Amino acid sequence: MTTARATFPPVVYVPTVEPVGDDEPRLAMHRTDDGRVALFAYSALDRLVEFYRADSPWVLMTVADLQHAYDAVPYDLLFLDKRPAPAVEAS
Repeated sequence: MTTARATFPPVVYVPTVEPVGDDEPRLAMHRTDDGRVALFAYSALDRLVEFYRADSPWVLMTVADLQHAYDAVPYDLLFLDKRPAPAVEAS
């Protein structure tokens, strides 16, 4: 039996929230029903449009960028190519 291990893409599209004033865009973090903080990432722009929101601003990030983001503002979950549940709140 062979077990194929999924690989994480070299870059992902991550939704952001609109900047306020001169601030830089912030990653769109979501709080789950159980209180954890989730970050959604998409392996292709069409997946972000289909699964997240067609009009969402975004930023292209590498794995190293995701680590820097985590170091600055830790998140509990990283979802790849998933649709946020209706109960998941953006912040």
